Formats: sequence, structure tokens, C-alpha cells
Amino acid sequence: MIENPPLIKIKKSSSRKKPSQSQIKSFENIPTGFICDAMEGYGALSPSIKLLDQSNKAFHVVGPALTVNSGASDVLGLQVAISEISEGDIVVNSVKGWQETASAGDRIAGLIKNNGGKALITDGPIRDLNGFLDTFLPCFCTGINPNSPYNSGPATIGFPINISNVEINSGDIIIGDMDGVVIVPFLKIDDVISKLENIIKIENDMDKKVQDGIKISPKIQELLNSDKVKYYD
Repeated sequence: MIENPPLIKIKKSSSRKKPSQSQIKSFENIPTGFICDAMEGYGALSPSIKLLDQSNKAFHVVGPALTVNSGASDVLGLQVAISEISEGDIVVNSVKGWQETASAGDRIAGLIKNNGGKALITDGPIRDLNGFLDTFLPCFCTGINPNSPYNSGPATIGFPINISNVEINSGDIIIGDMDGVVIVPFLKIDDVISKLENIIKIENDMDKKVQDGIKISPKIQELLNSDKVKYYD
């Protein structure tokens, strides 16, 4: 017979990677779509994980991940993780995609906010909607479900988690806006930053052309004029 594992496993903060403030600042107000472009088109969590309060169309949040693996129908790990929050952290809580109970409520949201957390991201629903909104803690979740989670564990904090087939480590940079959530792995931060300047220029130039009345992309027009496209009667 094997022994039971620890109820809560916490990776010490000294062992968790942390991006610099300069690295974090490089992603401020950069649309999530641009960041995906810099990562070969990927990096976003499932579109089922949506911004809870969509009243601010200019909403944008960026910060380092603090990962929590709560498991299905349990909230103990998330409550313990509050003690591990550093100012500006984004708490990323996995419930293994469990939808039958809430993954967090308004009191947990308030505690995250009180401890300097910048946002909460989870692959489950939340509850206590009105109270949650009153905390002004940004939250990405799958919806609302008033069913109560247990408070029994086990859970891990600071270890790798997986949400919608995206691996997330503490210290990865999280970017969220109206389109969704994108994860920039810690080891790719500088590479993504180096690509963003050119992507931003290309995207902004094309946006201006569309606003000025252009009817078709120059690249598509070039393709149409080439021998790669054939017309048939």
C-alpha cells in the first residue's frame, strides 16, 4: 500500500521563475492576436474561457502566472495559493475542466485582490456573480454555476498545469483581453518580444489601409494576378 501524498504541494517562491518588469511591460496593451502571431499562430487558451465582465472593450491585463492545480470540484488549493501571491501575479487555476461546481466565488476573488493579485483565470465556472464583480478582480472563466466545490484537496501550487492542452508554468507571462487569454512561456519571452515590433507595424499599417478604403490585400491581389490562380468558364 502506498502512502498518501501531501495534501498541498507548494513550489517555493525562490524556485519559481519570474519575468522582469521590463519583460512584462513589453506586453502591455498589445492585442492577444498580435502575440499569437509572434508564436506561430498559437498560445491561446480555449475560447470557452471568457472574460467575465465584458463592459470595458479596452480591457487588457498582463502579468506573471501563479499556477494552481485544484482538481475537479475542489477549492482548497486556490485558498492556500492566496498566501503565495506576489504583487501583480495572475492566478491561473486548473480544475481539470470540471463544470459541475464553481471553481471560485466572490470571497476568494476579494482575497486575491487584497493580496495584490491582478486577475484570476480558471477552466471552470465561478459563482456569486454580483459579489465577484464588486471586487473588480478581472476573471476569465467558463461561465456561472452556483454549485458548491469541496474544500478538501489535494492540490499543487507553483507546479506546471495544463489548461485546454496548453501547458502553463509559474512565471509564464499571461496576457488577457476581450479576445481571450494567451500564454507566453517563460523561455520564449524575449523571442516573442523581438518579433512583436515588426508584427505591430505590419498590423497597424494594414489596419490604416483598410480604414482608408482599400478593397483587397496587396498580397492577395498579387496572388490573383499570378499563374497560381486559374479561372474557369
